[in-house]
This record gives sequence, structure tokens and C-alpha cells, in this order.
Amino acid sequence: MSIYTLKPKFQNLLRPLVKQLYDRGMTANHITLTACILSVVLGLLLSVCSEHSGLFWLLPLWFFVRMALNAADGMLAREFGQQSALGGYLNETTDVLADSALYLPFAFIAPFGGLQIGILIWLATMTEFCGVLGQVHGNGRRYDGPFGKSDRAFVFGGLGLWYALSDGLLPAWLNILMWVLVLLLAITCIKRVKNGLRQPSQD
Repeated sequence: MSIYTLKPKFQNLLRPLVKQLYDRGMTANHITLTACILSVVLGLLLSVCSEHSGLFWLLPLWFFVRMALNAADGMLAREFGQQSALGGYLNETTDVLADSALYLPFAFIAPFGGLQIGILIWLATMTEFCGVLGQVHGNGRRYDGPFGKSDRAFVFGGLGLWYALSDGLLPAWLNILMWVLVLLLAITCIKRVKNGLRQPSQD
């Protein structure tokens, strides 16, 4: 079970807004690049100012806005004839770049460590790489859990909010939780590879 399964309902709520964006001349690639740039800026800001815990309330807020933007760019591409090869590359590469930037600030926050967050960022990137490779074997882009992009946004948004509300003091046991998340990412990679290698349906 993954939060990703809720995406169709979320898209239905966004459809009127997406139509307005289209009417104003916005393209899927515009939204994709905007979301990535703002994510990188926020990630770098929080990394540099990691001791200012009050700033981290921006993280859950931005994760929600970014989720809406990601859904909107996909809807513009599919429903308004804006699909392109460039868009496909941008969609995958900017997501990985944005996620990495938004996880990076936690490398500078106790009780987490730089090596730990570095491994997490690497495995998060690998989950998306393994997901894309499903297309090579005819099984489509893989979004299998248990710790996909939407789940990570929920968890790290929650951690950011917790850090903001706790005056910069997080409990030591969260270090163990972060290693559990690393394990879940490894399981996600394995699951996406396994399901991506299944023989395509002959229907």
C-alpha cells in the first residue's frame, strides 16, 4: 500500500485548476522546471540555515504544493496534448534532483548523520531508476511501494514539521527510524525490479 494509490482522487480535485493553467498558456515543462528550481532553492536554504528550526515548517507546505504541481504537469501532458520526449526526461530527472535537495537538510540535523542521509538519497534515486527501467521490459513505469516518492514526501514533510515545532530538538530514536526508512527504500528497489521483470500480460 502506498500513498501513490490516492493520486487519481487528487487529480480529480486539481482538474479545474489545471484547465485554468492551460488557458493561461502554461505548459507541463514550465511547471516541471518551476517545481524543481523552487525545490532546490528551498533545500539549499534549509541546509544552510538548518539550525533555524522555525524555517522547516516550509517543508511540509512545499511538499504538498509540489505534489500538486507534479500532478498538474502530468495532467497537462496527457490531457492537453503536451507530451514530449523532452518532457519525459525532465519529469524523471527533475524529480530526482528536487527530492535530493529536499532531503539534504536532514544531513545537518541531529540525530541524523551525513552518511545516513547520503545513503538514503542514493537509494531514493535508485528507486526511481528501477521504476523507469520497468518500461524497458514492457511493464510500464513502476511505482511500487512500500516507500515511493509520495510516501517519502509525507514522512519528510512530517519530520520537517516536527523539527519546526520542537524548537530544534528531535528525539534520538529517530536515528533508528531513519535507518528503517533506508531499509524500506532498499525493499522498494527490489520490488520494482522484481515486478519490472515479470512477463508482460498478453491480453
